[in-house]
Order: sequence, then structure tokens, then C-alpha cells
Amino acid sequence: MSLQAIAAPVADLLPELVALRRDLHAHPELAFAERRTAGVVAAALRLLGLEVHEGVGGTGVVGTLRCGSGSGARSVGLRADMDALPMVELGRSAHASRTPGVHHGCGHDGHTSMLIGAARQLARSRRFDGTAHFIFQPAEEGKGGARAMIEDGLFERFPCDSVYALHNWPDLPLGHAQTRAGPIMAAADRFDIVLRGRGGHAAQPHHTPDAILAASQLVAQLHTIVSRRIDPGESAVLSVTRIEGGHSHNVLPAEVSITGTVRSFDAASQDRIEAALRATVDGVALASGTQAEVSYLRYYPATVNTDDEAALALAAASAIGLQADTAPRAAFTSEDFAFMLKRRPGAYLWLGQGRADPGPEGDRALHHPCYDFNDDALPLGVRWFCEVAERALASSPLRSSSSP
Repeated sequence: MSLQAIAAPVADLLPELVALRRDLHAHPELAFAERRTAGVVAAALRLLGLEVHEGVGGTGVVGTLRCGSGSGARSVGLRADMDALPMVELGRSAHASRTPGVHHGCGHDGHTSMLIGAARQLARSRRFDGTAHFIFQPAEEGKGGARAMIEDGLFERFPCDSVYALHNWPDLPLGHAQTRAGPIMAAADRFDIVLRGRGGHAAQPHHTPDAILAASQLVAQLHTIVSRRIDPGESAVLSVTRIEGGHSHNVLPAEVSITGTVRSFDAASQDRIEAALRATVDGVALASGTQAEVSYLRYYPATVNTDDEAALALAAASAIGLQADTAPRAAFTSEDFAFMLKRRPGAYLWLGQGRADPGPEGDRALHHPCYDFNDDALPLGVRWFCEVAERALASSPLRSSSSP
């Protein structure tokens, strides 16, 4: 594809954004390996005349656009994620993944393309007074790319009074958007438990602690933690997702491992769940005669929108013609934009991409092997990012952004 087209007139922008999005989809890259993607982003931003910084937090890219008399006074950050998932794509489109075992199954190809489109629009219209930083983040899928960018001086090098991001949301129809003040996505924890006996003959279980039986009892007890240790008025989820142990039908294994995840919305709930999990493991180990080892990792905090910025995000969505509503509840999925929101005021928006005619198999959910971003959502994301920047950096009352 031709990157020169990124600087083409508005009428020609959308076909090129679709081509860009499909090119990124065909060449997905995993966390901290988004070198090709980062190169495409950097080249596109330079064509627009933006100040471009590469290698932020590993493979992150930041483009800076200054406009107006107050370009040094106020600033806003607009963020998109770039990484794909370690999964096989089963879709059969012409732009399906060409990288075995890697798939843009979450739509980050669309997010990246929308933010490039927004940079194009804002560089052309310049209807704001201040500095806009376009933050292209690596490694959102469980690897903490936002944290890596922050630790690399993101907000010191590129000061932002507020930060905004969006995520495509197949559960919402195209043309709809939702967010809310307060928690919008859950904190994500991972636990790994190892139960050890001595191992032995399956016909002589009295000679060894039974790690399989202990693991079975432990799984059942772990799933009572939320229902019996957490206030019913709060929200949390604990799920065991993997059990491994044993290699033969007649051998009691010496070791069984259990892995799972916990989702919650505040640190107090995290503390109670972790403490209850550790106590439950200790109790089962004591009762079964096994030895236990627990690893508990809090890898993403809750994504918490600040009040004024959530209101701005919804107002911007409404101004560009979306059906903008307050989300009735937060989602238990997680998002490492949470790290940015812990450092700066901001908001995270769900942008509907559900198709009116989804076909016989329906819209594919995020992380599905046949998921593909809905290109009809591209102009909506571009317009929303532009409207957010213009409202955040407005020097006078704004009209709605022009449509790409």
C-alpha cells in the first residue's frame, strides 16, 4: 500500500484507511515485537509533518501535533494499541493473517488505523489550541505495554493533561458508544498453584498424598471465595482455567498445577480475594498432606474513568452522531490503558461495531479465531478521536468535527 495516501484529501482518506487496516491485519505482530507496525505508523505520521518519536517503551510510537497560540500550555493524549494475539486465525478473508499462530483477534489493527486517520484530520483542520500527542502503544495483550511506556518517561517527555482511548465493542451495534464514570474494565490477576505429594502407584494411594484429589477439592473451594468472602453488592469473578498433572492411568502424580484468573474493581476486593485464596490453599494442603506453592500476580489494575473526562467522551460521541449512552455496568475484561488512567485523568470508550446483518454465524466476539474488525467503524473512531481532541483543547465553543 502507498503511505503517501495518508496525506491525501479527506474524500480519499477512508479507502486508504481500510487498506491500511487490512494490511496491518495481514501482518500481525505480538507484544513488544510490533516493529513492522511501528514502522508503518511512524512513516504515516512523518508524512503528516508530525514530530515523531519511536522506541518508546520498547516498540511504542508517539506523534506530536502542536497548534494555536497555547501550544505549550495544554495537551491531550490519544492512545491506540498495536499488538495482536498468539492464536491461529481461522477467517478466510483476503487479508487474513500471513503470520502463523498470530492473529489480530481484538481489533487493534482498527484502533491503530483510526488514530492515524485522526492524526491526518487534525493535522489538516487544526481546530484546536494546544498539543495533541498520538500514542501508539505496544503489548496491550497481557504484557503491560502502557506501563512500559510510562516507565520510559511517557508523561514526562509528552505531557498530557488528560488521556483518551477507545475499544471496538462487537456487543454494541455500529453507531453506538458507551462509557461511564468510575470503573469501566476490571483489574486482572493471575494465580498459579502447585500441589506436591510424593507420587506412587494408583493401586496404593495410602502410600502417598494424593495431589489429584487435593487439586480437585481445591478447585471446588476456590470457586466459593467470591460467593462467600466478597460482599454481594460488589462485583468479582474467580475462574480456574487450567489443571495439569499426571501422565499415566496407573500412576498418582507427584505434582499437580492449577492456574486461573481473578477479576475485580477495587484494591480492597483484590486484597480479600488473594488472602482467601492463600488461606484456602494452605487449608487443603494441610488436610491432604501435600505441599503447596502459590504465585499471585496482579498484572493489570482496574480501568477507572474520571468524571469530567467520561462526560467529555460521551459528549464527543454524541456530537458526531453516535448513540452515546452511559454504560450500565463495567466489563470484567481488562485493559492496560488502566496504567495511564492511574497517572492522568481520562476516559476509555466502547465503540460499537456490531453489524446490522451479521450473517448466519453472527458477529465474532473479541479473541475469536474468526474475528475481523468491522471497517465501517473506522470513520466513527476517527471522528470521535478528533472531537475529543478539539473539545479537550478548545479555545472557544466548538462545532462538531467534520466527517472523514
